[in-house]
Amino acid sequence: MSVIQAIEERLAKMPAPIRLKDLIRNIRSVRTAADERSVVQKEMAMIRNMFRDEDATYRCRNVAKVLYIHMLGYPAHFGQLECLKLIASPRYTDKRIGYLGAMLLLDERHDVHLLITNSMKNDMGHNTQYIAGLSLSCLGSICSPEMSRDLAGEVEKMLKISNTYLKKKAALCATRIIRKVPELLEMFIPAVRSLLNDKNHGVQLTAVVLVTEMCTKSPDTLIHFRKFVPNLVRILKNLIMSGYSPEHDVSGVSDPFLQVKIVKLLRILGSGDADCSESMNDILAQVATNTETSKNVGNAILYETVLTIMDIKSESGLRVLAVNILGRFLLNTDKNIRYVALNTLLKTVRADSNAVQRHRSTIVDCLKDPDISIQRRAVELCFALINPSNVRTMVKELIFYLDKCDPDFKSYVSSNILQACEKFAPNKRWHIDTMMRVLTAAGNLVPDESVSMLIQMVSESSSLHPYIVQQLYKALKEDTSQQPLAQVAAWCIGEFGDMLVSGIVDEEEPIQVSEGDVLNLLESLMMATTSSQITKEYTIHAIMKLSARFTGSQEKIKLAIMPYTQSLDMELQQRSVEFQALLRDHENMRSGLLEKMPPIEKKVDDLDIPRNNGELLDDDDIPHKGEQINLQQQESNGLLDLIGGDTGTTPSIPNMGLQQPNQEQSTGGGGAILDLLSDLDFSAPSNPVPAMQPQAAPAMNLLDGLNALQPTAIPAAQPGIPDLMGGSLINNIGGTSIPALPPITALEKDGLKIEFHFERDSAPSNVDLQMRASNSTGAPLENFLFEAAVPKAIQLKLLTPSGNMVPPNNSGLLTQVMKVSNPQGLPLKMRYRLSYSAGGAPVNDVGVISNFPANLFSSLGNF
Repeated sequence: MSVIQAIEERLAKMPAPIRLKDLIRNIRSVRTAADERSVVQKEMAMIRNMFRDEDATYRCRNVAKVLYIHMLGYPAHFGQLECLKLIASPRYTDKRIGYLGAMLLLDERHDVHLLITNSMKNDMGHNTQYIAGLSLSCLGSICSPEMSRDLAGEVEKMLKISNTYLKKKAALCATRIIRKVPELLEMFIPAVRSLLNDKNHGVQLTAVVLVTEMCTKSPDTLIHFRKFVPNLVRILKNLIMSGYSPEHDVSGVSDPFLQVKIVKLLRILGSGDADCSESMNDILAQVATNTETSKNVGNAILYETVLTIMDIKSESGLRVLAVNILGRFLLNTDKNIRYVALNTLLKTVRADSNAVQRHRSTIVDCLKDPDISIQRRAVELCFALINPSNVRTMVKELIFYLDKCDPDFKSYVSSNILQACEKFAPNKRWHIDTMMRVLTAAGNLVPDESVSMLIQMVSESSSLHPYIVQQLYKALKEDTSQQPLAQVAAWCIGEFGDMLVSGIVDEEEPIQVSEGDVLNLLESLMMATTSSQITKEYTIHAIMKLSARFTGSQEKIKLAIMPYTQSLDMELQQRSVEFQALLRDHENMRSGLLEKMPPIEKKVDDLDIPRNNGELLDDDDIPHKGEQINLQQQESNGLLDLIGGDTGTTPSIPNMGLQQPNQEQSTGGGGAILDLLSDLDFSAPSNPVPAMQPQAAPAMNLLDGLNALQPTAIPAAQPGIPDLMGGSLINNIGGTSIPALPPITALEKDGLKIEFHFERDSAPSNVDLQMRASNSTGAPLENFLFEAAVPKAIQLKLLTPSGNMVPPNNSGLLTQVMKVSNPQGLPLKMRYRLSYSAGGAPVNDVGVISNFPANLFSSLGNF
């Protein structure tokens, strides 16, 4: 017996594999996932054996079962090569399963897909359109860049044939090829006109898709296809005006798919082009007015039409019509349509706010929708609609919503309400009342900056202080668990507690409150388990400040502070100890330290300064948002000239803005220079401090926690003033005598002389430089500004200069202290820029100072 006969006998004895529908029935009949896996594994083992035996009789049936198993989520990669064999088969039934398997099991990540390129090329030229269609469908599904280059010519030929069945498939393949290899785009441009003029709607639809892809990939192609706008308008008009056609009718609308695609292409072609926009205004108006809105297909066309109207340079009346369509969408019972309408109105409100305002009541009603996604879109749109004329009404509605909205959303809503109030508030009382209402409604979920924002507002509103402190006292008495409100109330009671007790309120009937009532409330806030550490810090500051406001409660205040001198919180303990020492030993200083704070100036947010990827923009790219920002930008650009040159290291730039001299703000270390420039303020001080002028009693900043606020700068401590813990604020180095360094002359030019005097710190790497500028000419040097930069490894901090004018005839000095930290002991070099006005003429000078003493950073042990 021959080998072939033996194989044939063996195959004849093997049972025929089950059909696909039997496999589906077996899998659906199992009760557990384990039983399903058992059935699938047994069937896959049998299929593998038949693939191994090269059984061509049942290959098509087995591949079909493999595809079904793959759709269930089981691995079926072993069937890839069998799909290639079926594709190479001459029978249509085999090719159909083979191409289907290739589309499901192969993609451009598998190199196996390249093996079918030749078969696909041959099948595209097949006499049977269905076999050629299978090849085109597979190409459009698994096309890769390599396959695109190999088969682009064949696809381009098929775009020119008369068979509409193949032309529309070829157009979709061309779209996929352009998406993968954009440089092949020009190959398909000549065939597009004939495709658009084809009477078959399927060919027109695929042609529009192809043109849309071309226009998005190439601006030059977009300009070329703008001359096709009249053709597209004609096609769209025919669709609208044509009567009933059973072949293309969908719910009473003629071919809505083609309409949507054409309107989308018109939006791309008309965007930014006035002539194209003008030619399509009439047809868009017809689509918007004649389309049926009772069915979803009509709503889809109207939605695309609205997007097109708002994106092109359309007429104002057409824009109002588009917004009215969206307003009708808001009344639809379908939640998806309402969501789409809100989302589109949110994009439209910037282009035509007045038209959207007409639907404000409908938008506000959407806040009551049970769907959370619609609520959120409605909230965003409400914030976008707020303006000075409707701020009271809109904020009132939003606060009602804030009371009942989801806790996760309260922070967003409260933050935006506060921003809207800050921008559009009609008066300060309404602003402050609204902010307190938001703090009450949102509780602990308000953003952190709201506390400092409200405190800053309160400090500016001096005429409303009695009313504000009374309202906050009543709110705090009702509920002490809301931390932001408690913090603002504690601050205001500490500042204006005397007004609360005196009962002088013009806006409403005053309440009767005694000093003991106020202190008891603050003590209960300190002891409340819900109070955070920050709230306790606000409260203990308030209690201490009341010692300067209340006359008969000194002992009660001492007893209230005493327990916290042993607090586990270091900040609370330190403040309590200092306050006890102040009450006990420094009665003469207390009134000055605890006096009322001056109005707090609003801080300019650094985020308002235009940037590009963290870098300051050039002047030409910055929108004019105020003189201060422009000034900062110009000065920052000037500093680039200052630090430029051929130096090998990136300089460290000091912060030269007005600041508290006792705060360290050294820069240096790593980081790009433009990042370091973001916080610089090189403007001269508006209120210069005269040199060596005796200072008044310093006022403590009792609210260190208010990081967002900028109270008046604290004068530098002077030797001999005792601190609250005893001793001196400036400690001497224990008996060590440090040799003095001789001063150097850094610059002597045109009557201006600049000297540097040195004073070593206790650390050998730290040195204080005092710049002294004198003027020997007969005219003062005004607007004097000295800027400096050092290498990156050295840290430099410039304190506030003593003034901005150098007196004439050597009659006085202008001084400025610079703190230098040089841990590596490198030789100090300083690049400077100098600017001043002499006799009304501006003078600028740039140079390098390199004659610093060599032993400037020597250790103390060397002496």
